[in-house]
Amino acid sequence: MHEQGQRADALRNSDKIVRAAIAVLRESGPALSLDEIARRAGIGIATVYRRFGDRDGVIRAAFQTYFAEEIEPLALAARDADDAGSALTEALAATVDTLADHHGLLRAARESGAFTVDIAERFMGPLSTVLARAQREGRVRADLVVRDLAAIVVMALATVHPGDPGHADPRRYLALLLSGVRPSSGELPAPACPSVRLQKPH
Repeated sequence: MHEQGQRADALRNSDKIVRAAIAVLRESGPALSLDEIARRAGIGIATVYRRFGDRDGVIRAAFQTYFAEEIEPLALAARDADDAGSALTEALAATVDTLADHHGLLRAARESGAFTVDIAERFMGPLSTVLARAQREGRVRADLVVRDLAAIVVMALATVHPGDPGHADPRRYLALLLSGVRPSSGELPAPACPSVRLQKPH
């Protein structure tokens, strides 16, 4: 029972740290201070290091939690829509919008290597059934895969910047990228490799 209590305490502390990190990144941007995270979470700085190792570890955990709670439900909701083609584009647009709203978290995730096509694909997996329906209905090209949708989101989000609070740029480039998913007689080239990681900004 004592070990179970310790594990429960450790999980609670981890959750507090992650919630604090998400809040601080949204309020203050990517210049994340672990001391501020610890203060906001109400725990000691040593616990932060013990649970996550370093700043990048905290950012990775925060970003994956955010994706699981905010992005994956968008993909799940799209599965119940009657119009698969519209549901697909709406889910992608909502994903870009909510991530653009968290510019600090997004930028920190890029810098730490936490934001990758692999992560986006993992949480957008439920869109596979929506994509298959849209393809059967002739709404999108037949050679698309979920990884392509994840890459579209990543590319649109590469245009997010603080001087664009209305997200005009990511919305514009998402629309441009989505124009390429329409049915086409030409085939897409094969991807270079199964894992594509975003480059850190210079």
